[in-house]
Formats: sequence, structure tokens, C-alpha cells
Amino acid sequence: MSPIEEYIHDAEKAQQPMLKEIYQLIKEMVPAEATEKISYGMPTFYLTENLVHFGAMKKHLGFYPTPSAMTAFEEQLKDYKTSKGALQIPYTEELPRELITEMVRFRLKEVVEKNA
Repeated sequence: MSPIEEYIHDAEKAQQPMLKEIYQLIKEMVPAEATEKISYGMPTFYLTENLVHFGAMKKHLGFYPTPSAMTAFEEQLKDYKTSKGALQIPYTEELPRELITEMVRFRLKEVVEKNA
């Protein structure tokens, strides 16, 4: 079991479906050389640097794509509660798959270009 799978397994049962969904979505997008770890106490995908984090909070799923991604997608995020580097997705709502996909692609491009 990967560190992220262990994290999801240990989360509250009500939180697990959304955690599993975001995990699978991101896992399918990142290159094979990306690694999975727990960083800052949260599931993290790493490719020469932290790509994105996510985590189970009491009433929402936190998605942390870095401040640069939050700025780049500011307009698309206006309907969500956000902070400098985080997007809050209430467990009562559907996971915004398209938005997360775009943000992960943005981070991948940013990291690859930075390390080219």
C-alpha cells in the first residue's frame, strides 16, 4: 500500500470516497516517475518538487496546487472557498474533476519547464 493509500484508508469513512476519487484522478495524470508521499501531513505527488497536495479536513477536502496555480485559475475558483494556496471542496459537493485536471496539468507544465 502506498503512503497515500494508507492515508485514505486511515481517514474517516465518510471522507474516503472523495479522497479516493481525487487520488485516482491525479495518479492517472502524473508521469510514471512521479512519486507519492506524505508531506506536511498530506498526500503529495512529487516530481523534482511537490506538485500538488490534498487532504481530508473535517468538513471539506483541501486541494493544494501551490499559490501560482491558484492565481492562474482565479476566475474559475470564484465559486469556491480558497486561500493563497488552497481550494476547499465541501464533501457535500461533487469533485470538480475538470478544474482539478486543469490545475494538475498547469503544475506539471510549470515543474517540467522549471527543470528543463
